[in-house]
Amino acid sequence: MTAPSPLPDLPGLLADYHPQAGVADELFDGAGQMRPVWRSFIEQLASLPPEAVAARFSRGDQYLRDTGVYFRLYSGGPAQEREWPLSHVPVLISDHEWTAICAGLTQRAELLEQVMADLYGPGTLVNDGHLPGELIARSPHWLRPMVGVAPHAGHYLHHLAFEIGRSPDGSFFVLGDRTQAPSGSGFALENRMATTRIFSEPFSRSHVRRLAGYFRAFRDQMEMLAGDGRRMAILTPGPNNDAYYEHTYIARYLGLTLVEGEDLIVENGQAKDRTVRGLEPVGLLWRRIDSDFADPLELNEHSQIGTPGLIGALRQGELTLINALGSGILESRALMAFLPRICERLTGGPLAMPNIATWWCGQPTERDFVIQNAGRMAFGRALDTGLPFAPGREIAPVIGADGTLRDWIAAQGAGLVAQEAGALSTPPGWGPAWPSPPRRSGPRGGFLRIR
Repeated sequence: MTAPSPLPDLPGLLADYHPQAGVADELFDGAGQMRPVWRSFIEQLASLPPEAVAARFSRGDQYLRDTGVYFRLYSGGPAQEREWPLSHVPVLISDHEWTAICAGLTQRAELLEQVMADLYGPGTLVNDGHLPGELIARSPHWLRPMVGVAPHAGHYLHHLAFEIGRSPDGSFFVLGDRTQAPSGSGFALENRMATTRIFSEPFSRSHVRRLAGYFRAFRDQMEMLAGDGRRMAILTPGPNNDAYYEHTYIARYLGLTLVEGEDLIVENGQAKDRTVRGLEPVGLLWRRIDSDFADPLELNEHSQIGTPGLIGALRQGELTLINALGSGILESRALMAFLPRICERLTGGPLAMPNIATWWCGQPTERDFVIQNAGRMAFGRALDTGLPFAPGREIAPVIGADGTLRDWIAAQGAGLVAQEAGALSTPPGWGPAWPSPPRRSGPRGGFLRIR
């Protein structure tokens, strides 16, 4: 991509803006033209003097500090709280692109629901050879006690998140699926609240889609699933969890009870909340703990954050979980290698939004392809559920003096997954250029300045 010429009416603001070569830019398209969705925002931003911009940014940061938004860090010592990092310049997506994203992710959500129902039901995907049995059986996220336990609500999945990115050609693709206990909706709402305090005028004039409707519809759905006279609650691991702030924020915003495992008891197959008024029946839990810790009687016996008997309540149809236990299997990185073919099998058509290209090295043909193209691959553990672009998630090939890359890949075999290395799009930032980011980390693009 060639560096775009500054717009005639905005010479100062974009004078130092330089998109990176070889990657898509969120502000400018591949032809070097500003994406239409950005023009009004940039024009309004350019009309502000530098001191006014700095004051607005400070106002957004102050809102987050006053509200107490934080992200908890794990360390060897006491839990530490980090201020929530707000990107002062938001990323804008046009309505037609957002509509296409929604359609692609809706299709993907429905596909994952079908896969989940099959893995814990008839198992035809494995029996018919569309998924390797060893890949499922070896995964710590596939829970044998949940086989045959169909949710009485009719669906396994109710709340999902997806990692997506824009490829160099400008199209979007999926980097990862979040089905276990997705985080982010509360932080997204707080980001929006802070951003509207920074850019109140641009937001009011740009017809930005609101978030309240999503939360309202989701709460209405939860009320229906919980049943009359039964409480709805968020099941949290507790204050030491990295996203605990979000758990408390969403509970307040939606009017839900926030409970930990020890706050619940299961009597005669019914989950109940210990309250000052006595035991209150619970019909729905929005769980924010990993499945394996939910019930120490049938899952991880060492869990101290779960509730004994919770699976029994599910078997009797007296409780709905968002999402169903065992849904973490859908996050396995190797599963992405098979989703395109599974989509063809179950829906009769291709994925509307493709995966990042993925190959599982437990099959000879795929392993040979990875060996021949290893220079443009990133390697990870097949059963990992982390984002492949995240620092520390990649595996560096370890080759001895007498070995070769082929030997290493062959030795790793079914435990290895390869994904095509690629650069994500670069969004605009504000201020002096940041240090060059590491490869594949999703670098920043150009920087806006007012002179």
